[in-house]
Amino acid sequence: MSFQVSLFDSASTADDQVVARFSPDFAGWQGRARQLLADDMPPERVWWQPSAESQDTKVSVPADKPAARPAGRVPRAFVDQARAVACHVDDDRWALLYRLLWRLTHGERHLLQLSGDRDVVRLRAYAKAVRRDVHKMKAFVRFREVDEPGAADAEPRYVAWFEPEHFIVEYVSGFFKRRFANMRWSILTPFGCAHWEGEGDVWFSPGTDKSAAPEGDRLEAAWQTYYRSIFNPARVKIRAMQSEMPQKYWKNMPEAHLIPSLLRDADRRVQAMEANRRHSDELRCGPRPASPDADNAAAVEASAPASLERLALQATTCRSCPLWQPATQTVFGEGPAQARVMLVGEQPGDREDLAGRPFVGPAGQLLDRALAAAGIARERVYLTNAVKHFKFSPRGKTRLHATPSETEVMACRPWLDTEIGLVAPELVICLGATAGRSLLGADVRVSRDRGRFIDHDGRRYLLTVHPSYLLRRGAAAANHSEYARFVADLAKAVDWV
Repeated sequence: MSFQVSLFDSASTADDQVVARFSPDFAGWQGRARQLLADDMPPERVWWQPSAESQDTKVSVPADKPAARPAGRVPRAFVDQARAVACHVDDDRWALLYRLLWRLTHGERHLLQLSGDRDVVRLRAYAKAVRRDVHKMKAFVRFREVDEPGAADAEPRYVAWFEPEHFIVEYVSGFFKRRFANMRWSILTPFGCAHWEGEGDVWFSPGTDKSAAPEGDRLEAAWQTYYRSIFNPARVKIRAMQSEMPQKYWKNMPEAHLIPSLLRDADRRVQAMEANRRHSDELRCGPRPASPDADNAAAVEASAPASLERLALQATTCRSCPLWQPATQTVFGEGPAQARVMLVGEQPGDREDLAGRPFVGPAGQLLDRALAAAGIARERVYLTNAVKHFKFSPRGKTRLHATPSETEVMACRPWLDTEIGLVAPELVICLGATAGRSLLGADVRVSRDRGRFIDHDGRRYLLTVHPSYLLRRGAAAANHSEYARFVADLAKAVDWV
């Protein structure tokens, strides 16, 4: 016997499935889930459909249906995690939560203690991702003072722009209300905006774009001066910095523009600090015997070139061409710092722009497969691109690849040259025409020069196609003759690897 709920679609499917409409937030899901649970509706029959227009109406059931049993109690830990998971961007979160709720109230009281259960693993992963996003928002929101027309006598308003990965604005708004209780503020994001007037409740409005946010204010110079003063070059850990402060947030943080110059100056400042310490020791204890080995080591350290990590950080503030503006972040190379073989592609794609790593999208997956077929381990080569930002043309929600211009390629050339100089590979493989022209000049032709070694400016190069070329030719080319030829080109580097 089937029955319907008033907020469900008027027609059931052949499997007696129903469409549960609800307000797309935790409270909306919770109310609908309680109704479904009370009416003993199993998870496999429910299709969750968030709807901003949904109203909180009661469940309507036929008169001949047995009385609904009361909903069971669930652990507080589930409710806490469910509030976080409700902010996750994946559409399947609602069905996941109801499935767990059903299991908890139908005999699996200790479900959350089963760390290997598939649903529990996903619940924890979603909650962890949301809470990490919340942590980043608390750490990296930067307010700027704005002038409000017609509000001359009012307290100033401070506006911040942030780009979260999940729907966390309402979830985290209480923190900002408590932390900045004595000022009027607005936090603008693409997923929704939060506003506080200094009293009452935080109120919310639809998401917006960055054009609505201010670019700077009169306090920014003072904040940068303060940041310079507290920056300790002796305690810089670049990998930890990049992990805790991903590059995607840098363009909205005024102090981030200072980091490359501070890092460039870090070695000199550390040496000055050490020299001052030694001078103080000599004044207190007398001069120590000279150590030629120590002096030589210091001289070598002082003259050593920048590391790849520092170079990557410096590149995050590059403004030599306009590509940095729409891109999510700079995508620098990765691989062993002393790799004997370097592969240079054209530019990062959509996946790479979001992940901040080269060759992780479809073309990168095909490249991994071809490298393995050629007998080359990806972790033994250095991968990078001629252009460090993703150039694209928007098509609705899709970002379509656009070929970088010669001007854009040349703007990135100093970064690529320095990268090659630091790695010092014995062989550079150019993947595609853009990488080939960037490093070998405008006369190079993939159709003519593919698969042969080219000596240029004291370094050896090998030119082949870009893996995206195979993808554009379709599955047949990616699996048969063209793919085999691509593998054969890469195999020529085996002696170096």
